[in-house]
Formats: sequence, structure tokens, C-alpha cells
Amino acid sequence: MSKNSKLVYSTEHGRMCSQCARPVADCQCQILKKQRVLNAEGTVRVLHETKGRKGKGVTLIKGLSLTEEELQNLAKTLKVLCGSGGTVKDGVIEIQGEHCQSVTQALLKRGLTVKSSRN
Repeated sequence: MSKNSKLVYSTEHGRMCSQCARPVADCQCQILKKQRVLNAEGTVRVLHETKGRKGKGVTLIKGLSLTEEELQNLAKTLKVLCGSGGTVKDGVIEIQGEHCQSVTQALLKRGLTVKSSRN
């Protein structure tokens, strides 16, 4: 077995975590990731960006102080509101298309401090 290879599945335990090499059900790093609150600056920033996306624009929501699960739920709500797709990457919610105004209004209704900018 090579030094660079990692165990991803065991017939005895099932799927294995690539980080800590434990069964996914007993994974310590996943538990910490879910409990970890992402660092936030207090102000949520909503911006439109096209860099590195072949001209296609996305709306980015940065600075939310939520857990990973809460970010996923908020992203789902915003995607339904905007009627488009999106994802959560590194604590940043990405919504496909330019939806800065509707996202800003939805976040303001939740009582968050929001700054909108164009990038």
C-alpha cells in the first residue's frame, strides 16, 4: 500500500472518513465540522461576481455566523426564493444568477445586518 493512498471503504465498518480514517458514523472531524461555527465579521455581505465562471454571474453571501447545517438550510431557502440553483462552499452561499436585491431583502427580514456590493 502506498503512503499516499487512503482507506475509503472497509467491509467491516463501511465508509471511512478520508480525514481521520475512522468509520463515518464515528468520525471525529465531521462532528467538529458540524459543531464549528464559522467565523463572521458581524455584517453579512451580498455581492455579484463573475470571476472564474466564464462570464456567468453568481450571487455570493459571505459573513454568516452559522453552522454548516444552518448554512445548508438557509441556502435551500434562498434558492427556492430566487428560483435558481446554488451551493455552499467554504462558508459562502453561492446562488446562480444575479439575485442581490431579493437575497438582501430576505436576509434583512431575518434581522441580519446586510451590506450589498458589486464585484
